[in-house]
Amino acid sequence: MIITSITEAIGQTPLYQFTAKDYPMPKGSTIYAKLEYLNPGGSIKDRLGHYLLLNGFASGKITKDTVIIEPTAGNTGIGLALSALKYQLKTIFVVPEKFSIEKQQLMKALGATIIHTPSEDGIKGAIEKSKILAAEIENSYLPLQFENPDNPAAYYHTLGSELFQELNGSIDSFVAGIGSGGTFAGTATFLKEQLPDIRLIGVEPEGSILNGGPSHSHEIEGIGVEFVPPFLSSLTIDQFETISDQEGFDFTRQLAKNQALLVGSSSGAAFAAALKEIQRLPQGQRVVTIFPDAADRYLSKHIYP
Repeated sequence: MIITSITEAIGQTPLYQFTAKDYPMPKGSTIYAKLEYLNPGGSIKDRLGHYLLLNGFASGKITKDTVIIEPTAGNTGIGLALSALKYQLKTIFVVPEKFSIEKQQLMKALGATIIHTPSEDGIKGAIEKSKILAAEIENSYLPLQFENPDNPAAYYHTLGSELFQELNGSIDSFVAGIGSGGTFAGTATFLKEQLPDIRLIGVEPEGSILNGGPSHSHEIEGIGVEFVPPFLSSLTIDQFETISDQEGFDFTRQLAKNQALLVGSSSGAAFAAALKEIQRLPQGQRVVTIFPDAADRYLSKHIYP
């Protein structure tokens, strides 16, 4: 495969198959994990960044002189910056101070300007600051992944159809982490349209509010919410799995040690939830989950002991 733009390498990531030989699960059952960390920018958000810019140009919201502004924990910023380079667009990302220094370094390497907001203000503080900047900077575009319907649409048109085709429509349960909600909502909506009986399982860390618990800080990055994402309102989700930091990191380390899968802690949490799901289903079921990003952007967070 020969490419002339790195954006051509986005998508069509492999599926990793786990069986009872690897982890405890009913006979004949299988877990498939979509290895989204193998996208060129190292995460699933490469799909989103590219889709947001393409649609922005198509709708006239973006021109060759537009400044892209976005609140982000890092991966969406990397995905946007990756695609923005193709069009020579300036990017400004607003990031809470607490988030991974590696992701911030990668955004800077791709030419982005980083503006910090206080950690205690969380992603809400980053959103507020981004809106202020967008009002101040002429010819700027704020995609705002947390509200933009292009967010779930990006995954509806790419990831959902990939999973359905790769597994020939044989999927019993879809298990994935929820952050902005776009990945989960877009993929789940596509799969539910094709497979009305599919189970939908959302994954969050302790400190997220989807299961009714109190909001507080957590070490698992990339998933977890301080408010219910609007994209989830049209979905009937069968269950939310709340995974502790310890369990998420334990599985992250097991995946590296046992399968050489160097993934982030949200992947460990997703896999923990997928195992819980497969163990409560009958024999011979197929559960699909997503490994959103790579471990190397969390080394300063001591993802490995």
